[in-house]
Amino acid sequence: MSYVRSAIRHPDAEKNALGYTRKEYEGAISSLCAGCGHDSISSAIITVCFEMDLEPHRIVKLSGIGCSSKTPAYFLGKSHGFNSVHGRMPSVATGANMANRDLIYIGVSGDGDTASIGIGQFAHVVRRNLNMVYIVMNNGCYGLTKGQDSATADKGSKTKKGSPVVLESIDLCEMAIQGGAGFVARGFSGDKKQMIMMLKAAISHTGLAFVDIVSPCVSFNNVPSSTKSYTWVREHMEASHTFDFIPYCQEISTDYTNGKTTPITLHDGSTIKICKVKNGTDITRRSSAIAELEKAKEQQHILTGVLYLDPDSKDTHEVLGTSAIPLNSMTEKELCPGNELLAKVNDSFR
Repeated sequence: MSYVRSAIRHPDAEKNALGYTRKEYEGAISSLCAGCGHDSISSAIITVCFEMDLEPHRIVKLSGIGCSSKTPAYFLGKSHGFNSVHGRMPSVATGANMANRDLIYIGVSGDGDTASIGIGQFAHVVRRNLNMVYIVMNNGCYGLTKGQDSATADKGSKTKKGSPVVLESIDLCEMAIQGGAGFVARGFSGDKKQMIMMLKAAISHTGLAFVDIVSPCVSFNNVPSSTKSYTWVREHMEASHTFDFIPYCQEISTDYTNGKTTPITLHDGSTIKICKVKNGTDITRRSSAIAELEKAKEQQHILTGVLYLDPDSKDTHEVLGTSAIPLNSMTEKELCPGNELLAKVNDSFR
């Protein structure tokens, strides 16, 4: 049986500053399992793009292979999209970004697509600090191939099969911080409010914004003994910070009573306000961010929120000094400047 989304919308449906309703940001109907956390993430992405007044045709969505990589079909149906081969999404994102730096890039991957076959690609796109939002929908298993443990499954945890994980897990957030990503956050698909704030901040960040979202697999990895299940995450989740995303073009007042609120201005003038917990963790220091992640592991907690932020982050284009004009906008004159200039370039290497 096939399904189609209704084309009928209420005439008074809410519109954003562009005059668009949420319909303009939706995609096809999801074919994932009922209750899958990935659908909550897709819904959050729709809400974020709608509320941030982003033009769908200025967004590029990219993915690899896996349940998570199917989700771009379910949001931003009027945006550019590319579904790459397994683990190679970062390479496609890099090429697209080099061709047109003026678009907004959202890469969607899974723990298998990123932490296993794509681990090398992930490490190098982080090193380059490519200007994109990199989302990992992390369920600790391979949902498309019947639930085998993935590289992010915590050692000692048990999946539906009942066999404890015997290998050490890979913490992608720690890797991203160590590798040079300017923005690192972790969320839970069951906490949509936090996801929305994190994704808004990630989109506004200059450089690679890595967001790891624990997203339980309801078919193969949603038992109490699994550290990626709804029950376990809800009982062990610890928010590192309370924060709001504050667009620079709109005045918003916030009031938090617990701890000190610190505003951090991003490159485009947008701001996220961080309400620090009592231990005063400095999220702008790599060593502090990694130490907090390790401390949370020892206590069997899942630390969520913005874990690390580099306010002075420089993306690939700034580091390499690439042209401000997108390559796809250049004419033959700019791309082929002639033999005289080529000779000068060659002489500079002699």
